Amino acid sequence: MTDEERLESCKPIAQFISEICGPACEVVLHNVKDQENSVIEIFNGFHSGRGIGSPLTDLAKELIDSGAYKTQDYISNYNGSSKGRDFLSSTYFIKNNDKLVGLLCVNKDLSVSTELNNVMSRLQRLYNLSMPQTKFKETLDVPVDEILHSLISNTIQETGLTPAHMKMSDREDTVALLKEKGITKMKGAVTEIAKQLDISEPTVYRYIKKTGE
Repeated sequence: MTDEERLESCKPIAQFISEICGPACEVVLHNVKDQENSVIEIFNGFHSGRGIGSPLTDLAKELIDSGAYKTQDYISNYNGSSKGRDFLSSTYFIKNNDKLVGLLCVNKDLSVSTELNNVMSRLQRLYNLSMPQTKFKETLDVPVDEILHSLISNTIQETGLTPAHMKMSDREDTVALLKEKGITKMKGAVTEIAKQLDISEPTVYRYIKKTGE
């Protein structure tokens, strides 16, 4: 395959990248053999004002002179700029039998993203929505069964008695207290109450019923 054929085979790839990335993305195919007229294919060139026959950029020349292509196939996500706008740029080294013949460059316009970030930053600042820097941290995703266990355990502690020292009337009063707090309506509550009070589930249901539920 000649150098020209290798570059021709990359033109559909350049178009493909352009179509999947959209109009905010400039895609440029360079022939490094003629650095002053290197652009042989370009899509969305309005971003930089370039067209077919435009020269290589200074960075592209620097990459070629440094021999970066000898040790890597591409460089990605570096800062670019044009007409006062910022771009996120990447360059793929096109080689033919280890010889550098072209560059495939992708430049993504960040202006809309930057504007959105500025709006979001202003919104966070105006409504105090930024995450504060504090030593305190709360985990909000505690499993329901752990919450239920704690609620029942804390209620039992409020009685001042441990289940081992409770009479049946004490257990009944504890169930009444749990019902008053609405804990008995929680999913899995009866099973957990029976476990912590060391009584059967039917007994828990009987105590609940006696309190009018």
